[in-house]
Amino acid sequence: MPLGGGNKCGRCSKTVYFAEEVLCDGRSFHKSCFLCMVCGKNLDSTTVAVHMDEVYCKACYGKKYGPKGYGYGQGAGTLSMDKGESLGIKQEIPAPHRPTTNPNPSKIAQKFGGSDRCPRCGKAVYAAEKVIGAGNSWHKIGCFTCATCGKSLESTTLADKEGEIYCKACYGKNFGPKGFGYGLGAGALAHTQ
Repeated sequence: MPLGGGNKCGRCSKTVYFAEEVLCDGRSFHKSCFLCMVCGKNLDSTTVAVHMDEVYCKACYGKKYGPKGYGYGQGAGTLSMDKGESLGIKQEIPAPHRPTTNPNPSKIAQKFGGSDRCPRCGKAVYAAEKVIGAGNSWHKIGCFTCATCGKSLESTTLADKEGEIYCKACYGKNFGPKGFGYGLGAGALAHTQ
């Protein structure tokens, strides 16, 4: 310890007495001098970051010396529009947006302008309400029903014919095998000679 009662402050170079001393990286600071070099915020042991004898808060240290680019930052809870100009960071100017010109969009997109159309009602079907059956997109509520009886369908209860959807019971009645012994179940099948 030098003469005069204490160590020299790492910021102001004046004597730091024990009651006002903060130690960081082997150096002494006055509590009032233990501030971020960029933004001037008060620091403590949990918020300090040291770089080449300079002290920073973790946010300014990250902006100045941390990785750059999308995905590097302090998390979604502390998103900021600060681009770091005050720290001497130069921003790259992105190229102007150019929409893609896909020469071969799907036939559905060509016909209806981008979104699928429900074959039952003809309205646009969005992802949150979409159910796929018989090669088409249907509205889950109101349209994904049997064409004959109107019963609501699921993937396990669906049967289709020529782009229309039916419950298995109506499909069997309308398009199943006909004749003696069909439609009554296995217990009613008869063997005749």
